[in-house]
Amino acid sequence: MRRDFTIGLVVPFAADTVPDEGLQMYPDVRFIPRGVGVRSLTPTGYDSACEAILPAAESLAAQGVDAIMVIGTSLTFYRGSDFHDRLMERLRTATGLPVSTMSQAVVDGLRSFGARRIVVATAYADDVNERLEAFLTAQGFEVLALEGFGLFGFGDAEKQSEQDIIDLSGKAIVKAKAADDDGFAHKVEASVRRVVTLKERMGLLPCSTTKQS
Repeated sequence: MRRDFTIGLVVPFAADTVPDEGLQMYPDVRFIPRGVGVRSLTPTGYDSACEAILPAAESLAAQGVDAIMVIGTSLTFYRGSDFHDRLMERLRTATGLPVSTMSQAVVDGLRSFGARRIVVATAYADDVNERLEAFLTAQGFEVLALEGFGLFGFGDAEKQSEQDIIDLSGKAIVKAKAADDDGFAHKVEASVRRVVTLKERMGLLPCSTTKQS
């Protein structure tokens, strides 16, 4: 990737803020953010933000960015796989740029190491988790177990400790192994600063996070 590459980020925050993880993982990339203001980790909390994605992407394209990335996994999967695919196409058509979403990055990341049967740990409550499972199933994955923290407040996930995430992930893995002890991959919602520890604690089990994807 060339050093002068600029990515337009549609971010879930109310403010135009670049997530810390982006700056840590890609220090040579320039990011221009545009916030859409997710109100809560619920379908109602996503609705107005979802409608703001396309205008935000168009605004970023007008600033001369090289590509568009939509941050906030649940913001793009909660209306289903078909909606997500239509959104991607609308973004490409409207901006004329390469585009992706965090949901697509998760799918691409899992496929990159051949994962099909997965265990999922998230920040979400049941309604959003059910929508996530439906999205992943439609994308061709078999979700063996899914556990969530049951959070509703936007930003509350950052209050969970590394150990909290490991414990929730372990709970999901135990549940999946009780049902079927064959090989599977593990996907967890966590920030990049926790990835190495998670992988160490999960042993040989393939592990991916949304931020890493």
